[in-house]
Amino acid sequence: MRRIYTGKTKDVCALDDGNYLLKFKDDVTGENGVFDPGANTVGLTIEGAGRAGLRLTKHFLEILEEKGIPTHYIDANVEEATMTVKPAEVFGNGLEVICRYRAVGSFLRRYGMYDKEGQPLDAFVEFPLKDDSRQDPPITEDALVVLGIMSSEEYREVKNLARKIGAIIKEELAKKGIELYDIKFEFGRVGEDRKIALIDEISGGNMRAYKDGKYIEPLMLEKLILDA
Repeated sequence: MRRIYTGKTKDVCALDDGNYLLKFKDDVTGENGVFDPGANTVGLTIEGAGRAGLRLTKHFLEILEEKGIPTHYIDANVEEATMTVKPAEVFGNGLEVICRYRAVGSFLRRYGMYDKEGQPLDAFVEFPLKDDSRQDPPITEDALVVLGIMSSEEYREVKNLARKIGAIIKEELAKKGIELYDIKFEFGRVGEDRKIALIDEISGGNMRAYKDGKYIEPLMLEKLILDA
């Protein structure tokens, strides 16, 4: 096993069998000690955040697998905060896909002249590039195609998958009286047939969820979903 990538919240190691091991860390994104899933920097370290993120990721990925949604998940070891996954080819140098149900975060900051906080967005999907130096700029379908990052067919498939997965997660949270405001996904091409699949994680660190109108911190979200 050798480390091939050190990320903000996870490290990636290559395994001898060709698969990869993701090591979840206690670091979370944010600024000035305040958590923000849309931030480009590590804002704080929360003890237990890595294992909590993995527990939720394991929970949701196994639900998706049961529903026939393609993912890169193989198995997980919560005690060691590690997850084994299939190799995946990312789009370009990395692409995020955000499904938004209410106006909050960067969407609100960009379009505040036209919207208001909490405004319904009807599963609006946008594609920001993973580019910290440029603040993860959103990119259009036409630009993705002309730059060779993905085809129009792949764009439509990823967009449909994001909405389908978002609806499943939203429904699971609603069972606990929790409302999903937005959620961030990553997708990649997996296997010899390069099938598009969900990759990375689904945890409190990449979504905004509210209960009774109040934002739920990632560790509390994990407890509300898995321990209630």
